[in-house]
Amino acid sequence: MSQTPPPSGTERFDAPAVIAAKRDRHALTDEQIDWVVDAYTRGVVAPEQMSALAMAILLNGMDRREIARWTNAMIASGERMDFSSLSRPTADKHSTGGVGDKITLPLAPLVAACGVAVPQLSGRGLGHTGGTLDKLESIPGWRAALSNEEMLAQLEDVGAVICAAGTGLAPADKKLYALRDVTGTVEAIPLIASSIMSKKIAEGTGALVLDVKVGSGAFMKTEENARELAETMVALGTDAGVTTVALLTDMSTPLGLTAGNALEVRESVEVLAGGGPSDVVDLTLALAREMLAAAGRTDVDPADALADGRAMDAWRRMISAQGGDPDAPLPTARETHVVTAESDGVLTTLDAFGVGVSAWRLGAGRSRPGEDVQAGAGIELHAKPGDEVRAGAPLMTLHTDTPERFERALEALEGAVRVEATASGVGGAS
Repeated sequence: MSQTPPPSGTERFDAPAVIAAKRDRHALTDEQIDWVVDAYTRGVVAPEQMSALAMAILLNGMDRREIARWTNAMIASGERMDFSSLSRPTADKHSTGGVGDKITLPLAPLVAACGVAVPQLSGRGLGHTGGTLDKLESIPGWRAALSNEEMLAQLEDVGAVICAAGTGLAPADKKLYALRDVTGTVEAIPLIASSIMSKKIAEGTGALVLDVKVGSGAFMKTEENARELAETMVALGTDAGVTTVALLTDMSTPLGLTAGNALEVRESVEVLAGGGPSDVVDLTLALAREMLAAAGRTDVDPADALADGRAMDAWRRMISAQGGDPDAPLPTARETHVVTAESDGVLTTLDAFGVGVSAWRLGAGRSRPGEDVQAGAGIELHAKPGDEVRAGAPLMTLHTDTPERFERALEALEGAVRVEATASGVGGAS
């Protein structure tokens, strides 16, 4: 690759040349990566230029060296936290995003109740997948923004915190995350890996468990891509001195029976109360055991803390510590629409992507940066694959404050739900 001469002024490179290099399938140099991440953070590289580079990365990829350098450049754009002063070990978890994936909500207080501190820096919705902060903000009074001092104090006192990454932590990622959401570049494996790991490494957690989703409702549709992403992130974490493990979990069908902000909080509280859908409970416990093991606590069983109420106590203290009222009624949408089965049979398909897009169109997600989400919007499921249903029985209820959204939400569900009359596959699509 011929070296482009530096532009006039004080910048070492220019954005069009860096974009063109990746467009033409060249590997970016360490110096180009360091410059473009820093220059974007400073506002020298414009959003439309970074959008073009993100699309080039999506289409042409990055090698391991490029991804590692990009991750380090994102970390270097801000500060690094240090939890070594805490009286207990730390472990964090990150999910690559799914539909109905509310696992963080019951998981953080559950692990805290078992003696491991959970510094959970979470994000907002990305594309058709829900955001943990959007969900928790449906709780009256709860706030996502904490100072580093508040976060440390809460980790010592309560043992768990779920909050937004501070403005000082990987600020390059904060800008790029919002841009990817609205430019069709969410699925780029190098950008997913570097986004997640830059925040987690800068956050300073001692152990990290990654829940890498695979299936129609995940960003990784195939096991091959999910495994590539998982291996990339584990390598980034391990090289940075963080004990990192990854699980590949199914996201072909929504997790649990809800997709939407307040709806998922309600279901999470049911899990903490000892109930809730079995798939949510099982995954919560599986991830809790991995987090505890990675932090060196193999002497406790998280199922006990779920059963005896300690996890619920930790949840209430965690919500209260961030200004939320754990007893306040959750918002509900003003309008509902029930989708019913067209025939008797067995529900064989409930496509997570279709449900996720439908919930997004109902108002549970955003289509441009900074857009408000509806706390009560989303979808409540009344049946899961394998369940027998009768003609006219409710399959799901759509929730929104704006009924004009129902039409496009229903369009997203076309082909996403299938009821088959017999095991041989004869039946009606609902």
